[in-house]
Amino acid sequence: MERRVVVTGMGTVSPLGNDLPTTWAGILQGRSGVGPITKFDATGFRTRIAAEVKGFDPKEHFTPREARRLDPVVQYALVATREAVQDAEISFDEFLAERTAVIIGSGIGGIGTTSAQVHVLHERGPNRVSPFLIPMVLPETAASMVAIEFGLKGPNMAVTSACATGANAIGEAYEMIRRGAAEVAICGGTEAGVVPISVAGFGVMRAISERNDEPERASRPFDRDRDGFVIGEGAGILVLETLDHALARGAPRIYAELIGYASNDDAYHITAPQEDGAGAAACIRQAISRANIFPEEIDYINAHGTSTPLNDVIETRAIKAALGKRAYYVPVSSTKSMTGHLLGAAGALEAIISVKAIEEGVIPPTINLENPDPECDLDYVPNEARQADVRTVLSNSFGFGGHNVCLIFRMPEEV
Repeated sequence: MERRVVVTGMGTVSPLGNDLPTTWAGILQGRSGVGPITKFDATGFRTRIAAEVKGFDPKEHFTPREARRLDPVVQYALVATREAVQDAEISFDEFLAERTAVIIGSGIGGIGTTSAQVHVLHERGPNRVSPFLIPMVLPETAASMVAIEFGLKGPNMAVTSACATGANAIGEAYEMIRRGAAEVAICGGTEAGVVPISVAGFGVMRAISERNDEPERASRPFDRDRDGFVIGEGAGILVLETLDHALARGAPRIYAELIGYASNDDAYHITAPQEDGAGAAACIRQAISRANIFPEEIDYINAHGTSTPLNDVIETRAIKAALGKRAYYVPVSSTKSMTGHLLGAAGALEAIISVKAIEEGVIPPTINLENPDPECDLDYVPNEARQADVRTVLSNSFGFGGHNVCLIFRMPEEV
């Protein structure tokens, strides 16, 4: 008998708020989380704006000793996980702990610590480098620390696939539960990349927006005047479990069922997406096929929608290639217009937003869509959220290296 997988808990740390209710309220309000960079002096940088996590005080969540030994990429993941576990109202006895997987990915890991400690190495010598450097920068440390905090002894790993990381982590957790390797999974993505080296790197690539004088209008997916994505940071964590387990333990909420997951690669270019969108289109088709639904059943698409000149046109082509005429009748929006691009955490945050759209019957807007690109001719839900009957949602995540991931969530049925 096929094991059905459901979402029972969610938690976020994002540029719109340091918990899920605040983040979701910002989405519904169409509020931008983008502003001038405050975490370092960005004078002389091409880009001086970002979607930073705001008002996050490590002392409210960790002891001073813990905070010193945990890069923000791990701190964000732990805080989001605590919210998700509390939301799910799940506790882990010895038996369940051994049947709970943790899969949390990051695109660039503890890059802030890496950068700072390289400076220490050059300025003060090798013996002054922090003894905690290595565990602070490893991409898998977030998953390890979650396991340690909750005593979880099941499969534990990080998934890294650039900007598709968070969605891949969710998808792989889903597959692990389906094949019986775990009963419960804590999964998602985390990122803390608003640091000088990453902003400089993306800047010289001309990948990020230089609309420094209007930061709140800088992320504008599908708009003719877009000039790049806005780097963001934060974490999104979900609790997945089998439907049977959720019912047996009396889970207070079953938000949605995860019914489809697909992952492939363009095998085309290290940064640019395939021009005709064929790889992304194939990924969408595979997810729909594996979900055992028809394209006509998709009620909303949470787009990857980065606000870069290439991505938005090519994703539009991919959606049309995969859905045919149905593409023109499905609302599509990019919540990166509000959150910025959380890199390895983006797909996880957007999966959570997709689930909330089902739960509340609201389609999030694409803000700053003022002058639509003629090549982007779908319904992108411009500027204001829309009430709708949302039963099935497709969430797209694409990344450098040609990584494509699609997740399909559905309103829980027969529960």
